Amino acid sequence: MKIVTWNCNGAFRKKFEHISDFNADIYIIQECENPAECRHPKYQEWAENYIWIGDSKNKGLAIFARPEIELKKLDWSNKFKDHYVKHFLPCKINQDFDLLAVWTHRNNSPNFGYIGQLWKYLQVNKDKLNTTIIAGDFNSNTRWDEWDRWWNHSDVVNELKELGIESLYHNYTGEQQGAETNPTLYFQRKLERPYHIDYVFGAQRFSDRLKKVEIGQVDKWLGISDHMPVLCEIDDRKMKNDTPTSAIANAG
Repeated sequence: MKIVTWNCNGAFRKKFEHISDFNADIYIIQECENPAECRHPKYQEWAENYIWIGDSKNKGLAIFARPEIELKKLDWSNKFKDHYVKHFLPCKINQDFDLLAVWTHRNNSPNFGYIGQLWKYLQVNKDKLNTTIIAGDFNSNTRWDEWDRWWNHSDVVNELKELGIESLYHNYTGEQQGAETNPTLYFQRKLERPYHIDYVFGAQRFSDRLKKVEIGQVDKWLGISDHMPVLCEIDDRKMKNDTPTSAIANAG
C-alpha cells in the first residue's frame, strides 16, 4: 500500500499527472480544487474515487484513492468548545483502518493557529484514534515550539505517541523531531529556506510493516509546488498477522 501526502500549492487540475507517477493507492492532497466543481474533464476522470472538504471550491483538502478502495467519510467532530478547527478529513479505508487527512490553518486564532488547531482536534477525537494513519501538511515543526504553550508540535507528537501513533518518517530514518535532513517545504520556493512540516503518522501496525519512506527531490518538484510530496509504502499483505516487515529502503 502506497500513501502520498502533498500540498500541491493550488491548481491541482494541472498537476495531478505529476503525482500519479508515484502509482500510489491513496493520495492526501492539500490546496486542491473540488473535482465536482472543476471544469476540467481529465481531472474529473482521474478523481474517480475521492472525498473533499474546503472553504472554497478552488482550494481544499482531499483524499483520492484507487477505484477499488472503499472510502467512507467519518463523522468526527471538528468543534472545540464553541468554535470549529480546520481542516481535518477523517475516513475509513476498506472497513479496515481510519485515515485522518490534515491541512492545518491559522484559522483567525491568535494563539492556536496551525499545530494548535491539530491539538484541539485531538482533544475532541482522541478516543477514536487507534488503528489510524494521520497525514498531511501540519505547518509545524518542533523547532518552532514556544516554552509557554502546551499545544506545541512536541506536545502533539507526545500525545500521539501515548496513543501508539508515531511519525513514520522519523521511525524509518532514526532522525529526531526538529532535526530532519529532508525538507518538505521550501518557503517561497527558496532553497535557502527549507523546512520539514509535512508528515505521515501511523499506529504500530503500520510502522512495523513500513517498507519505504521517500520525500520528493527538489529538482523535480520545486517548479511544481513549494512542498515536496511524502511517500510511505507499507506491506499491507501482512496486516492480518503479527509478523513485522523490516524497512528495506532508504529515504529519498
